[in-house]
Amino acid sequence: MTVRTPDPDPDGDDFGFEVVPERDANPGWLSDVELAEARRRLPMLYVEAIPVRTDGSGQVISVGVLLRSTPLGEMTRTIVSGRVRFGETVRDALFRHVENDLGPMAFPLLPPQPGPFAVAEYFPIPGVSAFHDDRQHAVSLAFVVPVTGTCEPRQDALEVTWFSPEEAASDALAAEMEGGRGTLIRQALAHLGLLR
Repeated sequence: MTVRTPDPDPDGDDFGFEVVPERDANPGWLSDVELAEARRRLPMLYVEAIPVRTDGSGQVISVGVLLRSTPLGEMTRTIVSGRVRFGETVRDALFRHVENDLGPMAFPLLPPQPGPFAVAEYFPIPGVSAFHDDRQHAVSLAFVVPVTGTCEPRQDALEVTWFSPEEAASDALAAEMEGGRGTLIRQALAHLGLLR
């Protein structure tokens, strides 16, 4: 269906009206075809969250890492991650993805205006940066997000494993992380003053 609106610069073809296609009910969502086309032409904006648990004094005592199965059946570890929708605030996107990956009872503690600890650039060509994504060029705002509730992974996450900061910084865990996200975890730990 199309909507006819007054044309501010009528050219005579539509009798002074501009023909505008009707908008999708959710303009912040792309079809698979539109997403594939956008990924070929534009960097995509993502948010990533490294969930942490803290003690009573606010010190990080554990870092949450997701276990996922890839479409090829490989098991990899990753962090909470997802695209920012058109018209969505970074805070809302962050909250949505934490809830999608960790469940509605995770109870993330997000400040009114969260600030990223890092900006990561993912490239489809390996070696351009520490981060790699075969599908696209993506720019990601990375956050440390304390969670206080029960985490029950949803979507394509199979489980969340809690590691001590020392374990989270290990080479062994970094080797299991997809796309270079082990580097991002180390950057988060350094930001928190926990990397030795």
